[in-house]
Amino acid sequence: MNVALDGETLAAEAAAELEEASAQEIIQWAADTFGEKLCMTSSMADALMVDLVSKVKPGIDVIFLDTGYHFAETIGTRDAVASIYPINLVNVTPSRSVAEQDRDLGPRLHGRNPNLCCHLRKVEPLQQALEPYDAWVSGLRRDEATSRRNIGVVEWDPRKKMVKVNPIARWTEEDVDTYMAEHGVVVNPLQYDGYPSIGCAPCTQRVDAGADPRSGRWAGMGKTECGIHL
Repeated sequence: MNVALDGETLAAEAAAELEEASAQEIIQWAADTFGEKLCMTSSMADALMVDLVSKVKPGIDVIFLDTGYHFAETIGTRDAVASIYPINLVNVTPSRSVAEQDRDLGPRLHGRNPNLCCHLRKVEPLQQALEPYDAWVSGLRRDEATSRRNIGVVEWDPRKKMVKVNPIARWTEEDVDTYMAEHGVVVNPLQYDGYPSIGCAPCTQRVDAGADPRSGRWAGMGKTECGIHL
């Protein structure tokens, strides 16, 4: 059996069938289809996706990439989410600590070569963390960035050779705000302090009201994605 071909076909068929489905229906499809081989990722900017997914599949593995560069508020949000929601938090760290990376590659790699830093501290660790699974759930939305406008609610990820599920791909910022208010979702406090998109502390800046929410990420570096969704 050609696993990649079958997965790609499955993803294409599901994307067409579920395009107009609710986020909960898309998550239920993923849970029914992949069972324990389904996981999700969270950056801990908020717990919207954790809230949505854990209501359909309690106990799901939630992968958090602990890069060593996170804001203290993000680590606090991670710990709060792990204690409040019915999930199994999987804290993933890079093969080298920040100190070891500084020793081997020089200090402030994130400022000199942000693509390499992201690769070492996010892309590679996630690739390894996803190996036991057949599918993963993300919180990507089409309205977040031009690079995400064509994402499907279900996709085949050829690099990772697995199915990627984007249950809120069609949601707007208004949809997000409404759900979070109605369900009392845990939110990273940095969201209220000018950080609508939160990454590693050295590469994330405050954003002026009304500006592109992702403009504070890698500002001035000509970079818009860390690489895990490319």
